[in-house]
Amino acid sequence: MKALAIDLGGTHANCAIIEDRKILIAKHLNLDSAQGLITVLPLFVSTLRRLLADAGLSIQDCAGLAVSSCGLVDSKRGKILSSPQKWEDAQNLDLNAWFQRELGLPFRIENDARMALLGECYAGVGQGYTEVVMFTLGTGIGGAVMMDGKLLHGKHSQAGNLGGHQPILFNGRECMCGNIGCAEAEASGWSVPLVAKDWPGFQNSLLAKEPQVSLEALFRLAAQGDRVSEEIEKRCLRIWAATAVGGVHAFDPELIIFGGGVMKSADRIIPFIQEYVIAHAWAPWGKVQVRAAALGNDAGLLGAIPLLHS
Repeated sequence: MKALAIDLGGTHANCAIIEDRKILIAKHLNLDSAQGLITVLPLFVSTLRRLLADAGLSIQDCAGLAVSSCGLVDSKRGKILSSPQKWEDAQNLDLNAWFQRELGLPFRIENDARMALLGECYAGVGQGYTEVVMFTLGTGIGGAVMMDGKLLHGKHSQAGNLGGHQPILFNGRECMCGNIGCAEAEASGWSVPLVAKDWPGFQNSLLAKEPQVSLEALFRLAAQGDRVSEEIEKRCLRIWAATAVGGVHAFDPELIIFGGGVMKSADRIIPFIQEYVIAHAWAPWGKVQVRAAALGNDAGLLGAIPLLHS
């Protein structure tokens, strides 16, 4: 089975042709200067048509188009409900009708964290599991849940999707969502620079000499023995581990997957969280497994086939 796929982020998109568990051909698009989603839809179509031509395929060879999108998504109606600070026009667009008119293929859209979970369970580390929670660590913290082999959505399309917005500290930092002390507000790509700025000794640390304080820099310098980086790293690990335990208690998974670019340091992250979950999660039936995602940035694209099958 072949399918067209788009992985839409806030500043970029990847367009691809998928065949079963493989990406046949793909193209990365920079959308930094785009003024609204409506302005880039024609670019997606022209890019997909060019990929088909390069691969020697036609539209008729594909079973459909699957889109992975940042923000809250109503997959039943095929709409982006909320994508703050970037695609603010998205909620007013009938994407199903637009792509049907341009490509004439069945259309599905899903939130990016849920698509990553679909991809991992189809072609990655989640194969063989039906009860899975996934957290994506990046600029923010995304979440997705699979129960009985099906993605969890809820009445308002938010169920399981706000894993990064579990309150971790009742008197913590204000989050972009409006809550206080969310995991995302305490240990994510956008919040770690704020945490570091207030950390004792930061100005004299190697971390302060970085062009940009990031999760990548934090874990790299912690591995080199920078004291401040080590301390903030431990704080992040504890927050992510506590978030994982919350996922166990809320959704009863057998497997928890952590994804995102920071998983380049999986050897420092996964063992800590696994040990914490075994020690603190209430799971009398056995041990919840904690694993790093296997597919990286390809997970959302590889979720196209199972999404179109669902």
